[in-house]
Amino acid sequence: MPEIQDGGLRIVCWDLPGDLSMVGKTRVMVREVLTAWALSSIADDVVLAAGELLANAIVYGEPPVVLSLWLGAADLCVRVTDHGPGLPRHLDLDIEAAHGRGLSIVAALAHDTGVTRLPGGQGKTVWCRWDLSRIADGRA
Repeated sequence: MPEIQDGGLRIVCWDLPGDLSMVGKTRVMVREVLTAWALSSIADDVVLAAGELLANAIVYGEPPVVLSLWLGAADLCVRVTDHGPGLPRHLDLDIEAAHGRGLSIVAALAHDTGVTRLPGGQGKTVWCRWDLSRIADGRA
C-alpha cells in the first residue's frame, strides 16, 4: 500500500481500471488501510461507501478512475475521481427499484458528501467524509 504522508495528512491512492470486478478487490484494500490506521470501528461504513462511489464511477463515468483515502487529524475522506462529463444525481426511486440507491446509502453512512468538478470541466471527484471527533465522542 503506497502511502503518502504530508505533515499530519496520510493519503493512499489507487489508479483503477474501469472494471466492476475491481469493486470487491478494492473493498478489501480499503479495509486493510483502515485497519492499519486503527479505524476498524468505522471500516464497514467506509468500505460500503467507497464501493458505492467506485461502482458509480466505473458504470457512469469514464476512465481513468482514482480512489483515494485521506486521513487528517480531524477527519477521514474517501474520494473517487473519474473523467466522465456527467455529475452524479440522486434518483427518486420506488420501492421495487433494483439499482440507483448508492448516493443515498453513502449520504446515510458519512457525515458529509459532495462532488467537485475537475479543472477544465471534464470529470469530477465524488467524496464523502467522516468527522473523527464525532465518532470518538460516540455521536456517529
